[in-house]
Amino acid sequence: MRNSPVRDSLYREFIENNMIDPKLYEKYDVKRGLRNADGTGVVAGLTNICNVHGYVINEGERQPIEGELIFRGYNIKDLVGNAIKEDRFGYEETVYLLLMGKLPSLSELDSFKDIIANNRELPDSFFEDMILKAPSKNIMNKLARSVLALYSYDDDPENRSPEYEMATAVSIIAKLPTIMVDAYQVKRRYFNNETMFMHPLINGHSTAEMILSTLRANRQFTHEEAMLLDLLLMLHAEHGGGNNSTFTCRVLTSSGTDPYAAYSAAIGSLKGPKHGGANQKVVEMQTCIKENVSNWEDETEVSEFLKKILRKEANDHSGLIYGMGHAVYTLSDPRAVILKENARKLAEGTEYEREFNLLELCEKLTPGLFEEVKGEAKIMCANIDMYSGLVYRMLGIPEELVTPLFAVSRMAGWCAHRFEELVTGRKIIRPAYKAVSKEKEYVPIAERE
Repeated sequence: MRNSPVRDSLYREFIENNMIDPKLYEKYDVKRGLRNADGTGVVAGLTNICNVHGYVINEGERQPIEGELIFRGYNIKDLVGNAIKEDRFGYEETVYLLLMGKLPSLSELDSFKDIIANNRELPDSFFEDMILKAPSKNIMNKLARSVLALYSYDDDPENRSPEYEMATAVSIIAKLPTIMVDAYQVKRRYFNNETMFMHPLINGHSTAEMILSTLRANRQFTHEEAMLLDLLLMLHAEHGGGNNSTFTCRVLTSSGTDPYAAYSAAIGSLKGPKHGGANQKVVEMQTCIKENVSNWEDETEVSEFLKKILRKEANDHSGLIYGMGHAVYTLSDPRAVILKENARKLAEGTEYEREFNLLELCEKLTPGLFEEVKGEAKIMCANIDMYSGLVYRMLGIPEELVTPLFAVSRMAGWCAHRFEELVTGRKIIRPAYKAVSKEKEYVPIAERE
C-alpha cells in the first residue's frame, strides 16, 4: 500500500477526521490531559499510598516548595537514609510497606524476603515458550507480553480474593526481574549476535544483587554497586496515583479485569517516551551534548549548545531539555536530590566524574537559558532522570534496560494501587467526552463521490 493513492487518501482522512479545533477545549472548559489550566492535575481520587508534594496553593496561587515524596506516611529520605545508615538493602522493605501499609518487623521482613526469593523462578516451559521462541528488540514490550502471558500459567487467574490478589502481586514482583534479564539475554543472542548468559538464581540474594548477578557474564559485583542499584529501585517504587501508568492500572482495575491485564497495561503506559521512556530520551540527549560540546567545563560552550536544543536546532528538535522539569515538583525532586548525592560519591575520582560535572552544569544553566530562549521565567528542577542514566552506566547496566528497571521497581506501586482500587474504588472509572461533531444525513453508497 506504500506510495499508493489509497494510502495517501487514508493518511489525509486520518489527520482530517481526528483533528479537533483547540479553541473548542477552551469553549467547553475541557481539562486536556486531565490537567487544570495551571498545570496541576484534576483530582480524580483519594489514596493512602503515596503523597507527591511539590507546591502549595496559597490564596488561589500556586507557590513552589522543596519536593517531598511520602510512602504510606514515611518520607523517602528517611526510608533511604536508614537503609544506607544500617548498610542494608531497602527495596524489599519498601515493597512490604507499599503492599501491607506498614513497616515490617525484622522477622516479618526476613519472611517476606524468603517469599520473594521463592517466587523468582519462572513457570515450567515459560522461558522457552514465551521468551526464547519469541524474542523482542524492545524489553518493555516483552515485559508487558510476559506478564499478560502469566495468566495462562495461573490455576485460578480470575480469583479476586484478597489472599489471591496479594499472592499474585508478590509473584509478579518477584518474577519481573527474572523476565527482564532473560529477555535481555535472548535479545543479545538474536538481535546483537552476542553470547547470552543464563545463570541460575542464587538463594539469599536481594533483588538488586539478583539483577547484577544474572546480568553480568562473570556474576561479579561489589556491595557498593548492589546498594546503589537498590537505592534506584527504592526511588522508583512508587510515585502517586496520578502518574500515567499507575492511573492506567487503576482504570483497568476499576473495570473488574484480572491483575495480569492491569499490570501489563501499566507497563505499556510506562514504555511511552512522555512517561517512563523519558529516561531513554535523557540518555540520548546527554550523548548528543557530549558529542557536540568539546569542552565540558566551559559554561559558554555548554550554554550555546543547550540554547540550540531549546531552539529546536539540535538533538531531537523537540525544544526540550530532558531531565529538567516535572509535573508536580518545582524547587526540587527529592529522588533526584538523593540520587545526585550518591552519584557524586560513586563518580568522584573515576572516569565518570567529568560527566557528572557536565550534568550538574546543565542543571544549573537550564532555567536561565529557558527564560532567555523561550521568553518566560519558569521554576524548574532536575528530575530523577537527569542522573539515573549516568548511575546505570556506572553500574554497567545496558542502555536498553533503563526503562525496564523502572518497571521492575514500579510494579510494587502498581500492585498497591490495584489493591486500593479493588477495596475502595468500587466504581468503573469513566470520565466524559463531549461530542462536537455535527449530525449528517446518510448517503447511499451508489450516490457517494
